[in-house]
Amino acid sequence: MSFTRVAVLGLGKVGHLAAELLAEAGFAVTGVDAREVSGCPFPVRTADLTDKDALRAILRDQEAVLSCLPYHLNIGVSTVAHGLGLHYFDLTEDVPTTKHIRELATTAKGVMAPQCGLAPGFVGIVGAHLADMFDKVRSIRLRVGALPQNPTGLLGYAFNWSPEGVVNEYLNDCEVIEEGVHKTVSAMEWLETIYIDGVKLEAFTTSGGLGTMCETYADKIENLDYKTMRYPGHVELMNFFFHELLMRENREAAGKILTHAKPPVDEDVVYVHVAAEGWVEGQLKRKEFVRAYYPLEIGGKRRTAIAWTTSASVVAVIEMVRAGRLPQQGFLKQEEIPLTPYLETRTGNYYNIGHKGRHG
Repeated sequence: MSFTRVAVLGLGKVGHLAAELLAEAGFAVTGVDAREVSGCPFPVRTADLTDKDALRAILRDQEAVLSCLPYHLNIGVSTVAHGLGLHYFDLTEDVPTTKHIRELATTAKGVMAPQCGLAPGFVGIVGAHLADMFDKVRSIRLRVGALPQNPTGLLGYAFNWSPEGVVNEYLNDCEVIEEGVHKTVSAMEWLETIYIDGVKLEAFTTSGGLGTMCETYADKIENLDYKTMRYPGHVELMNFFFHELLMRENREAAGKILTHAKPPVDEDVVYVHVAAEGWVEGQLKRKEFVRAYYPLEIGGKRRTAIAWTTSASVVAVIEMVRAGRLPQQGFLKQEEIPLTPYLETRTGNYYNIGHKGRHG
């Protein structure tokens, strides 16, 4: 059933752009933030986003909600959305939050779609698309890195993404399928080298990027894993920071130290490297989707690569639900979303042009 009214909670870089993209795609958008936000091309309301009653009052006349809030707020938001019978979307990579939303989905009147960002999200859609090309698939490897184009210092990094999210994925255990066995492994391990456009990168395990794929591909695949890509030397220093200096014991302080040392940059790049291997008519083959996404001008403003890739990912999904191209009720897995119609949406098309935008 088509819908138009969407509330976007959290108007940081990603939330603000997602709200703009939704408005461009013909939705009636209401922005909601804990602070006063002015100059928006859509109405904005201020609310205490930790207060369920306040949220309920704001969302009562909406048809869908997109949460771009820190992951720890999404349990409360999803519960309110479920109670009001709304479609629910978020960007979380947090596994316990997703489990809560999944339980809500069993009695939901609308679709419950967490993990709609870049990873989990877009890369899972791409991974499933590649896997579908085989008669029998043996491995899917997902790799993503959001990095400064011109790195400085030994870490070679800038915090263009939520520090809470980064610390979470560097420390929490990671789901994998290894030799047919679904298991968990430690983060910041399984180090490997990858080259994209001649740039040398290192990749290592981080949590949450697979979303629900381990469950989907259980007993169907030998190897499945997700890794974050960084410039060489990064993971050794982060292991020292979190484990030898024991910063893992105070995640909030760790996030503050790292963002103070490595603030966001405007000239960033998002590397995506997805590969699947399997058999076609008895022959072993490999399929790859490798891109470097750069900042784009959208709505008259230059947007960082991490902001537009994340925003566009979830808005494309919302467009597909509105068009009836995806389920209208219950839990939505990212790997169930077909890539071709996704890229054909108004917003998904940015993925077709964004990797050509380096010099644009």
